[in-house]
Amino acid sequence: MIDINLLVLEKAVAWHNAGLPVWLVTVARTWGSSPRPPGSIMAINGQGQVAGSVSGGCIEDDLLDRIREGRLQACPGGAPTEVVRYGVQADDAHRFGLPCGGTIELVLECVGPQSQLPALLEGCRQRRCLERHLDLETGHAMLQDGPPDGMPQLTRSALVSHFGPTARLIVIGAGDTSRFLCQIALTLGFEIIVCDPRDAHDDTWRPEGIAYTREMPDDLILRLQPDRRTAVVALTHDPKLDDLALIDAVQSDAFYIGAIGSRRNSQHRRERLREHFGMTDADLARLRGPAGIYIGSKTPAEIALSIMAEVVAAKNGAERSGLENVADGKARVHHAGHADTLTQDSVCGL
Repeated sequence: MIDINLLVLEKAVAWHNAGLPVWLVTVARTWGSSPRPPGSIMAINGQGQVAGSVSGGCIEDDLLDRIREGRLQACPGGAPTEVVRYGVQADDAHRFGLPCGGTIELVLECVGPQSQLPALLEGCRQRRCLERHLDLETGHAMLQDGPPDGMPQLTRSALVSHFGPTARLIVIGAGDTSRFLCQIALTLGFEIIVCDPRDAHDDTWRPEGIAYTREMPDDLILRLQPDRRTAVVALTHDPKLDDLALIDAVQSDAFYIGAIGSRRNSQHRRERLREHFGMTDADLARLRGPAGIYIGSKTPAEIALSIMAEVVAAKNGAERSGLENVADGKARVHHAGHADTLTQDSVCGL
């Protein structure tokens, strides 16, 4: 599955190239609860086709009504941009399906050559983090390098929004847990690369949309140079494959680095990396091992869900202290007198 923002930009560019009027809608600010966070985008064309969402349905319907009734200026006729607010009144919140007290402010932008959407789309495909400055009076946009996680800023004269590459997941190992991990990641819009040089593991299970390589994992990490939108998860249980990849991953900008393994094996891995490869405590602090948050995982699918939940939490900037790691959760259960639940350490490798 393609990243939703990339899909919206692709649709907007394709519709504009086909000669259709197109509007790009950006969630600029929200107050209280809101269906979509600031920075979310949606594209809508003159035929009523929509890509992406800003509310899950109700606001989209109102914007379609504006098009049908001629209340949304057709490109390139009227003002190039418009700022609208929904949910200020209680009845509006109810009408548009906003949570109680929620308010959402949108920037409606008439798409044209001045919008720089093809350049923005190409920059995202090249895995660049871009900052887009939109002049609300002229509709002209300017692109420059920016942070990967910037928040939109709306003033009376401009909207500054941020775009980045699709979140990428590098999976070391092609076993059962990898299969489920990739399936979950696909539904979340991740770009996925699976690496396993072992002859006993082939790529016959590989679903569409997943890249597969047989190169050595550390060579792959060095070649790709993981950026701030990349997660690395090692799942082979083989130190010859996992350790070297983890060493290089820790030296990269990857936002998440994790490895499967029991608590005992994870501790041995840390000792190995410290003693033989000179890794510091700061380096090892970046390594999540055992990978995942504690949900009592017992099957490969559940382990994959646990790991992917931690990856998404890291991507979204969730506080790590607010999540119970696999090792901490099992220790808590063990200390509570339920040692039998720890048998999954040996069965599933967590």
